[in-house]
Amino acid sequence: MTPVSIDWEAEADLVVIGGGVAGLTAARTASLRGLRVLTLSKGGATDTSTQYAQGGIAVVAPHGDSVGSHVHDTVEAGAGLCDVQAVRSIVEGGQAAVAALTDLGAVFDLGRDGQISRTREGGHSTRRIIHAGGDATGAEVQRALNAAGLPVLFGAAACEILTGPAGVQGVLAVSDKGFGVVHAPAVLLATGGLGQLYALSTNPPGATADGVALALWAGAAVADLEFVQFHPTVLYTPGGLGRRPLISEAVRGEGGILVDSEGDSVTAGVHPRGDLAPRDVVSRAIAARMRALGTDHVYLDARAIDGFAQRFPTMTASCLAAGIDPGIDLIPVAPAAHYQCGGVVTDPYGRTAVAGLYAAGEVARTGLHGANRLASNSLLEGLVVGERVGAAAAERLGDRVRVTDIRTRVAERADRGVLQQLMTEHASVVRDRAGLDEAIKRMKDAVTQRQTVPAAVSFAAAVAGDTAEPVPERAVIADRIAEIEDAALTLTAQTLLLAASARTESRGCHTRSDYPESDDRLRRSRSVVLDEQGRPQLDR
Repeated sequence: MTPVSIDWEAEADLVVIGGGVAGLTAARTASLRGLRVLTLSKGGATDTSTQYAQGGIAVVAPHGDSVGSHVHDTVEAGAGLCDVQAVRSIVEGGQAAVAALTDLGAVFDLGRDGQISRTREGGHSTRRIIHAGGDATGAEVQRALNAAGLPVLFGAAACEILTGPAGVQGVLAVSDKGFGVVHAPAVLLATGGLGQLYALSTNPPGATADGVALALWAGAAVADLEFVQFHPTVLYTPGGLGRRPLISEAVRGEGGILVDSEGDSVTAGVHPRGDLAPRDVVSRAIAARMRALGTDHVYLDARAIDGFAQRFPTMTASCLAAGIDPGIDLIPVAPAAHYQCGGVVTDPYGRTAVAGLYAAGEVARTGLHGANRLASNSLLEGLVVGERVGAAAAERLGDRVRVTDIRTRVAERADRGVLQQLMTEHASVVRDRAGLDEAIKRMKDAVTQRQTVPAAVSFAAAVAGDTAEPVPERAVIADRIAEIEDAALTLTAQTLLLAASARTESRGCHTRSDYPESDDRLRRSRSVVLDEQGRPQLDR
């Protein structure tokens, strides 16, 4: 990597990295409390996982439901690794968080009685999922939060969380203005997931595990990365790669049935809740059936659902684009990477072990999801913890910090295509020792560069006036962002493989064919940190 110069500088009380539900909720809350907030977003205003969330928001219903029931369902799905106190804390905050979103202008679907309509999804014991636009809840949440009009620097990627003896000092970032430093005592990681570790994912292209890597490089811990939730029903098209449309389990909640190529039920006898079993159960059942029949997909039969196109307009459009009419045809589906249940270790208020560094949303491991996320708890967590971080960031207001130097570190990068192939082949729905060992070995061979980052940084350009170097060309900036993403993917893949190899059991959405049973001795989270050489190691 060639040396970089600082082309711009800014100051803020809180820097939010990511423009989805958690980041924008935190930004709004902090702004209302008088904090100066700057949000950095790699993509555009709707290039987030929030935008694509179809199912809805899990929030305790006013009748026939309770906090205790929602907690029970969440903990049951989490397969022994949920932090029950964190679960209760976040579930209890759900109704207030949704009320705040409604006050901001979000519009949820109503039933015939004029009350908010609710549906049921896998793992839930009752109908508590509220939704908008039928199957466009995430888009409505994103629209409402974007409408708040908060300052966002689009096309900007965070390269490094800058820290000092007292914790966070700011962020090194790159944008179309070149490289810059934002001086700030508080930073929120709200970067979303790691779906781009895999060849097929429901995540947007920017879901390159940036937050996990930024946290590790800053000295924070991550945990439970081995628990990657594969959405069981993603629209299958031959040869399809990249982001694929998901077919929400709300379809199964309304009566859709999973069948194989011979017309037999996929989940019969697998779980008492059948097609509405937790996602890990359904994904394993589909994977097993595909292996048994030698097929690469199964089918979702939604033909008996009245008004499918009106209830699920987004999914209908995706199906029609693939030449499938859900009212007439079976919908071909297969599992694909969907959600990281683990992440940066935080408390229920988003605080990490690094002073001034927070994490919220999919990138964080609050203890809510355990070994397997319960459906529609993700938007809930983003709203609740995002708001808490926005308030907690005020803790750092007394710390007037300024970055004066930027330390270097060593980063490895592997070819993204090779990395995705290895992860898809060996760290997908079902894993084993031989495959994980093979992936670890080949990942070492796939590393094409081991480089010092940043190679050199000079603040001269930011203050030199007419003598400042010209802003790098857009193509150069794009290359730098790609380098950052590839380094983040490489480190996160190494961390996930390490964690998956160490967990010699099957639990939640981590399935080992060579260790098919759960082991009570492993009923705990294992944290990963970086050693002195910048390589992931289990925190002992």
